[in-house]
Amino acid sequence: MSDNVRPENMARINTPALAKAFIDEQIAALRAQIGDKKVLLALSGGVDSSVVAALLIRAVGKQLVCVHVNHGLLRKGEPEQVIEVFRKQMDANLIYVDAVDRFLDKLVGVDDPETKRKIIGKEFIDVFAEEASKLDGIRFLAQGTIYPDILESDVGVKAHHNVGGLPESLNFELVEPVKFLYKDEVRCVGKELGLPDGMVYRQPFPGPGLGVRCVGAITRDRLEAVRESDAILREEFARNGLEGKVWQYFTIVPDFKSTGIRDGLRCFEWPVVIRAVNSIDATSATIEEIPYALLNHIADRITKEVKGVNRCLYDLTPKPVGTIEWE
Repeated sequence: MSDNVRPENMARINTPALAKAFIDEQIAALRAQIGDKKVLLALSGGVDSSVVAALLIRAVGKQLVCVHVNHGLLRKGEPEQVIEVFRKQMDANLIYVDAVDRFLDKLVGVDDPETKRKIIGKEFIDVFAEEASKLDGIRFLAQGTIYPDILESDVGVKAHHNVGGLPESLNFELVEPVKFLYKDEVRCVGKELGLPDGMVYRQPFPGPGLGVRCVGAITRDRLEAVRESDAILREEFARNGLEGKVWQYFTIVPDFKSTGIRDGLRCFEWPVVIRAVNSIDATSATIEEIPYALLNHIADRITKEVKGVNRCLYDLTPKPVGTIEWE
């Protein structure tokens, strides 16, 4: 595991000067590793993959092929946003893959969290392999692995699709330029690279996406409840000045129902759980104290606007003992 251990003498990247030094070092290392070959990048549009994309664009330009996979587990409006920012604004070599049915069909009836992660991770690799087979000169697969991914995978907290390498049948070599960085360091590097604030300070988002927030076996209707409730939460946080001040916030829809009353009739529907935490490097987290009036307003909107939901809860558990994500 020595290749996955952060050097003891590595300074914490928290200034523009340290970020610039890291960027210069990584650009030289990427050029040496990749040469004149092509590299595929799983571009989700999140902070980690966006910073990796920016580093690779500086290092090897059009040799980078960005692949954005819409697996049906993204937040509302994200596929459109990725296309707008990377293809239209950054002129990236971007391939868009609509794989919604492919992913969701494979996840039917799967309720074990680790199995879900592994299915999603394997499917990502398969998609990249298929895209690579259509291109000449692909030798590398870039990933936005960061250090908490490695640490939590090593100690068995979670399986992560960015950790563990590739199947031997694939002739891809991994490119992981930010794998020794914590989340705050990735943001610092992204800022120095000139990425827009909306991208640099975007909330952390798990590789398996909403698949780990649709707790238990994923169904399309419950997945849509996660997506819609998350959009309401993000909209209200932005409207009330909490966007950028709270490190991460999202909703979870567990796989059970409770009794409620809608239009004077008994209903049996899902709860939505709100999670809002503050953290520096994702290895620990504290709970954000949301004003009660705002929580009440958000709960009112979610229970009225999200189909199949009749209850709203707020998760008060820090990390540890609870992980940030529920799965």
